[in-house]
Parts: sequence; structure tokens; C-alpha cells
Amino acid sequence: MATDMQKLIGTSEEDEEEDMDMDVKEEDDGDGEENGEKHVATPVMVEVGGMATSGSNNQFQYHDQQASRRCRPLEEKERTKLRERHRRAITARILAGLRRHGNYNLRVRADINDVIAALAREAGWVVLPDGTTFPSRSQGPRPMGGASAVVTPSSSHMVSQQTPAASLRGVTSGYQSSGEYNASSMKGVYMPNSSPYDLSSSTRSQTPPMVGDGGEQIESHPLIGGSMNTVDDKQIVDLARKLPERDFSGTSYVPVYVMLPLGVINMKCEMVDPDGLLKQLRVLKSVNIDGVMVDCWWGIVEAHAPQEYNWSGYKKLFQMVRELKLKLQVVLSFHECGGNVGDDVCIPLPHWVAEIGRSNPDIFFTDKEGRRNPECLSWGIDKDRVLRGRTAVEVYFDYMRSFRTEFDEFFENGIISMIEVGLGPCGELRYPSFPVKHGWRYPGIGEFQCYDQYLLRSLRKAAEHRGHSSWARGPDNAGSYNSRPLETGFFCDGGDYDGYYGRFFLNWYSQIVVDHGDRVLSLAKLTFDGTRIAAKLPGIYWWYKTASHAAELTAGFYNSCNRDGYAAIAAMLKKHGAALNFTCAEIQMLGQHEDFVEALVDTEGLVWQVLNAAWDACIPVTSENTLSCHDRIGYNKILDTAKPMNDPDGRHFSSFTYLRLSPLLMERHNFMEFERFVKKMHGEEVLDLQV
Repeated sequence: MATDMQKLIGTSEEDEEEDMDMDVKEEDDGDGEENGEKHVATPVMVEVGGMATSGSNNQFQYHDQQASRRCRPLEEKERTKLRERHRRAITARILAGLRRHGNYNLRVRADINDVIAALAREAGWVVLPDGTTFPSRSQGPRPMGGASAVVTPSSSHMVSQQTPAASLRGVTSGYQSSGEYNASSMKGVYMPNSSPYDLSSSTRSQTPPMVGDGGEQIESHPLIGGSMNTVDDKQIVDLARKLPERDFSGTSYVPVYVMLPLGVINMKCEMVDPDGLLKQLRVLKSVNIDGVMVDCWWGIVEAHAPQEYNWSGYKKLFQMVRELKLKLQVVLSFHECGGNVGDDVCIPLPHWVAEIGRSNPDIFFTDKEGRRNPECLSWGIDKDRVLRGRTAVEVYFDYMRSFRTEFDEFFENGIISMIEVGLGPCGELRYPSFPVKHGWRYPGIGEFQCYDQYLLRSLRKAAEHRGHSSWARGPDNAGSYNSRPLETGFFCDGGDYDGYYGRFFLNWYSQIVVDHGDRVLSLAKLTFDGTRIAAKLPGIYWWYKTASHAAELTAGFYNSCNRDGYAAIAAMLKKHGAALNFTCAEIQMLGQHEDFVEALVDTEGLVWQVLNAAWDACIPVTSENTLSCHDRIGYNKILDTAKPMNDPDGRHFSSFTYLRLSPLLMERHNFMEFERFVKKMHGEEVLDLQV
């Protein structure tokens, strides 16, 4: 197997680097001699006739090789470099395929040695950090998803190697921006003390990546690099003594909910596996979670005809949850499921809406090339009666009223604790500016989505009202989905985004976001009076260190370096007494990872800017993790964000939702870490068994 892989991949990366370094050394020889540096040839041991010898012959061979290398023509050196680059590119493609299709846990700059180690672990062998490999005498069941794991005698400590998800990964050329950024000082963001869970660069380079929900690949994520020892022929992963941990005992009680699988209800509105789900919910109940979150899909409930609602499967599910004495957070999902990070099922918009879209595609968001995105309805039809005599807002209102009537008893007895209203793609209040289906790849800036006839009509009215009818257009120099800010005339430093037209357009574009949320949440407040409502906001963290914040601008957040793009949204939520569900709780760790440096990420700055905007407006903040998390470092980072240390106002999350219930979570070692996390969220004392 190893031989086959070597044939496919070629030489290892270490060999490639050695060759490349040799070329560099040749070019630098003159400088080395000028600085008085000496290059000493190390004697080489060779085996001749079964005997190991060393001597001047080897040194002569070494110097002859060096001399021959120095004499190589420049053309040959260039050809060598091109061959190495080509071989590296092929290796990168092979490794990417192994990660994506083979579920192999490989670091970003993996070589053939990492591939062999992954194969050995899959076969049940033990591979120590120094490369020592031997068969394990106590092989447990192999974890799902192709991940390998190290099992301890008491199962009290565990590191699970998990699969990375490519939706957030972008292949770039080390692009750097010349723009300087100082968001914290410019925006006045409260930043808590540094967390002891922030890993150093040396630690991060040795840590495994994260698993995406539903087996999807997600960007590599710094986890835990524990040392391994052998005790009674079993591996012990020493986690507890690696890093100091905060004591959360006696802190505020933060309720913990678990998001149910996307496909828990099928397209016929029937429960898929009620017995299996009941068993899992009982296990979750045993660690004192507060409740579960479930999506109520518009494409399932009102699938076939307007105002014909089928809630049968959800009613059975809610009854099961009530019998277990758990609470419910319900998401009214007015978007399509499928094609996004973590989507393992496909739930389209209602059939009758798709029929309207075929004859009038302008009901969907549209980019400058005319490509339609049927993931959700354009906000341009919020007040246009194009949905068989109803506006989009009226359709949402009728759906919410039907839900409120159907599940009145669950509201009356307090089983339903919160209603999250879907406001855009993925249920988030944003434009679908970075759709994978249209070719976007991280860290592209995305594109503006205002080219359907209804939003263009709104833009034209705004331009005429301003007295500049020529401004009734989208920017013509804003690049494409995968552009970088400095590659565009609109988003570059000093670009048109900060000119007269740019400020007008971005004000209009971002105000559409606020107005849509205002209209829908006003009706949600009327429908669910007495129950907390919430809106979900995404964490658009790439290009945050540039002056324009291009990715945020295309998503609808006018948050350039000299403007706060989240204060207006917080004020709108405050108006309706709505909570903010921010989906970036644990993603602060990504800003430290080497793969994210190229996108000028400042996740820490983004998280605390949004949280401070919400807390300054005195609105509750709920959160959910963006990436699947099963490790202690990730949980501790969530805890640090949920309960900021030394916050003078004692602010904290009002609840937290874990994404999501899966077989991987239910594995013993992962579930024990989750139980520990729940206790800390509840402010309980946690006692760890020391090995």
C-alpha cells in the first residue's frame, strides 16, 4: 500500500523541500561567505559489503555533488523548480481527495509519512508521535466517519481524530493585503482577557482538524495535541495536565439545547426513526440538557398548495419531547436545505413556490450575471403580491399563525421556549452572497445579490430620491465570487466603496436587510406574544482585517473599518424584543490557524464587536457552534465566549444550542466531554479523574 501511494504521490514533501532548499542555498552561497558563514560537510555513513564505513571518499562525493549542482545551467534549475511545483500540486490533489472521499485525517501540508500513519491507524495499529508503530492489543470499535481514536482504560480521556470540511477551505496563493486595520480600537470593542485555551503556533501545527456536521468537510481546526504514554499496553492521552482551565462552578446558569438532525422529519411530514430518536433523547436527558432545537421546514409543511399545512410529524415529535420533560426551541425555516455546510438532506422550497419561480424567476435573489438562487425568496417581493395574491411577508405570517394555532398547548405549558424566525439563506439575516452552487470558494469576497427586478426597482427609487438617477445600478468593479479585495476597484484600499456612490449604494443595500428583518419580526412578535423570538446572524469573518470588510459588505453588513454595521441590526432586534442568535461562538480559534491567515481573518474582533453591539442594546444573546465540536479545547473556547471572564457587567449567553445530535456525539468518549461541557455551562462543579 505504501509503495503504491509513493508511486502516486512521488517523493515526500520533505524530499521536495530538501531539493528546493538546495537551490536556495546555491543562490545564497555568496552571501554566506561574505558573512563569514561556513558550510561544514557532515561525514556520511555508508554500508559496503555489509560493513558500515565512513571516510574521505564520502566527503569527496559530497563536495563533488555540491560542485556539480553549482555548475548546473540556470535553465536546468528552473526546470527543476517547475517539476517540484508540479509534483507538489499533484500531491496536494491526491491528499485533498483522501481527505474528502476517504475521510483520512491529514494535516494541510501532509506528506507520504502522514498517509502511511493514517492507513496504519485505520488498520488498528498504534502510531506514536515519533513514528514508532506497533499493533494494539486492545482494539475497540472503529469510530464512524473513518476517524481513528485512542481509547483509555477508563474512557475518561480521549482524543478523536476527525474529518475536515471543505466548504470553508480556499486554495489561495498566499495573498496579502497592504491595508492596515485596527478594528478593536476603532470600534471600541470590549475584549476579554486572553484565554488559556489559545494554542501556540507550534501546538497548532500538530493538532488534528474538525469534523463537519453530517460528515461534511470543514476547515481544519486547532484542537488538542496531547502526549501519549503506554500503560498496561493501552494508550493514555494526557489532556487534563496540558492546559490550565477556568473553574466555572458557581457561574451563571446557561441553558444548553441540542439541535436535532436535519432529516428527523421526512418530506411526507413523518418521523423517520422515532424509536432511535427516543433512545438518543433519553441519553441526552441523562446529562441534564435543557431541551432540543428543531427546524420546521416551510418546504415540508406547506409543500403542495398555498395555506394547506401538514404538521403531523412535528406534533408527534413535540409530544415525545414533552414526555421527556425537555424544552423546545423551534426554527421556522423559510429557506431551502441542501448544498450548504452540514446539509445532509435536501428540502426544497414548496412546490407551488417553485412553479411561480419558473414563470417569474425574479422572486429569487439574482447576481450581476443573472444567475438565480432559489435557496430563499428575494426581499424585493416582501410587499409585492406575486405569490398567488399574497406578498412574501403575508406568506410568512400565515405560516406562523398556523403554527401558533396548531401547537397552542405547547405554548401554554411553556414547552416551546423560543421561536427563531428564518430571515434568509440558512435561516440567517443576510444576502446569499457566497453560494457554493455558483462557484464561490473560501475566502472569496462574494457578490452583491440585488439584480432581480424588484430590488433594482427599489434601488432606482432610492437613487432618484437622492437626486442621482445614474446611481440606480450595482457596482461594475466589485469583482466576482472568488476575488480578493485588492483585486477590485470597489473594495481595494481607497476604493469606490468609500466614495459618494459607494456609500449611497452600501447604505441602501444594508438597509434592505434591516427593513426585511423589521417587517418579519414585527409579525412574529404579534403572533408569538409572550414567547421569546430570535433572529440568526452569521459570522462573516474573512477579510475582517481589511479596510473595506468586503465579504461582510456583499452579505449586507455595512461594517467597513470606519462604520459599525451591526448597531442598526441590534437596534431593530431591540425594537421587537428579539434575541440575537450569533453562530460564531467557537470560531475564534480559526483566526489563529495558518490556513486562515491568508484571508486576513480577525474572528476575535468580529465576535466581540457583534456581542458588544447586542449587549449594548440590552438584547439577549443566544448562540450555536458553527463547526462540529467534540473536544475539550473547543468546548472551553465556547465557555469563554458564553461567560466572559472579568466582564464588569456579568454578561453571558441566555442559551446555547449544540450543533448537532449525531452518532459521533453519542460515542462514549465524545459524550463524556459533552457532559462535562453541559455541567460547566450550568455552573456546576466538574471533577476530573487524573490518570
